Amino acid sequence: MNDRVGVLLIGAGGAVASTVVAGVELIKKGAPRFGMITESELGAALGVCSLEDLVFGGWDLRGSDLYEAATHHGVIPPHRLTAVEKELRAIRPWPGVTSEKFLPADLGANIVQARSFRDELKIMRDQVTGFQREHNLTRVVLVNLTSTERYTEVEDVHASIEAFEAGLDNNDPRISPAMKYLYLAITMGMPHANFTPSLSNIPALEKLSVKKSVPIAGEDGKTGQTFLKTVLAPAFVVRDLRVDGWYSTNILGNNDGRVLHDPGSNKTKVTSKKGVLDDVLGYTVPDHQVHIHYYKPRGDNKEAWDNIDLLGFVGEPMQLKVNFLCKDSILAAPLVLDLVRLLDAAQRAGEGGVQRQLSLFFKSPYRVEGERTIHDLFAQHTLLKDWAAKVAPALKAQSRTVA
Repeated sequence: MNDRVGVLLIGAGGAVASTVVAGVELIKKGAPRFGMITESELGAALGVCSLEDLVFGGWDLRGSDLYEAATHHGVIPPHRLTAVEKELRAIRPWPGVTSEKFLPADLGANIVQARSFRDELKIMRDQVTGFQREHNLTRVVLVNLTSTERYTEVEDVHASIEAFEAGLDNNDPRISPAMKYLYLAITMGMPHANFTPSLSNIPALEKLSVKKSVPIAGEDGKTGQTFLKTVLAPAFVVRDLRVDGWYSTNILGNNDGRVLHDPGSNKTKVTSKKGVLDDVLGYTVPDHQVHIHYYKPRGDNKEAWDNIDLLGFVGEPMQLKVNFLCKDSILAAPLVLDLVRLLDAAQRAGEGGVQRQLSLFFKSPYRVEGERTIHDLFAQHTLLKDWAAKVAPALKAQSRTVA
């Protein structure tokens, strides 16, 4: 078995994706391996692929090479990027798919030139096949890191595999770019993670992922404010402190923030972020507000501010204020790498369909209809550890057989 694993990033020139690739190249040169669960005993037990064996490529609506992209986003300082300039310049994103129904028209001109949805998919399949052949890869994982698409509901074209296939044949405008990429991944047998809040795990594609035995996970990476929310809320439950109100504000100035200034994309994101709290607490918070504001000077240095109103003994009010000053992409990049390695392990273990054990990484984890979503960070961690303990013996035996 070839241990080199391809990683195709949808939105490869974005802040998160360019940080992922630059970070791996810096780690190869001795940078700290912080922030990744897969660098712990769990990763060792599963025999996850080495960071040194990852090969990167992908799509972006902007055609700049990844050194130019990483320099533009400014997440990693220029003096550090210089050390990996050669490696980053070697990666230039392929033209991507877009739709003015779902995304702003000014995101870039590096767009697949095709007459139909089926032509788009054929071009992308050829790109993937060429990538696999060029790097002698037997396994590839896709991760969606593109801008948030405008809010959409599940409709009849999304309901069944047959309806979705017909929709592709007819260029149905209700099929979004995110859905096309997920379809591409499933039909080519590649695990897929949706790190965005964009709707992709529609019933048709969930059924197809089970039919094709392809692991999928999503949606919307749980990086900063929501991560803290799913840490603090369980503590309030343990101490029986009643949450009377929770006011959350995000200020960010990167491209993600600019896209989220669009009301449709903002609704998609806010809906994702608001879903966790009531589930963890077990009741509806009387006043839970989430606000996202684009403030260009902040760049990728996001500020997440929370005011929490609590009722304690005999109903006396208290407040907790949290101000998280963070680099959004620095929080996201290690989670992306964890997902790549864990999805690859899931595929080697013969898993397919929704990977519930990866709920830890998402604000709105995929779930099968009728199941209750787990949002509590610690319960999610237990879910992952239990799954790892179950599949690790088979993966170890597989490794011994290959050796």
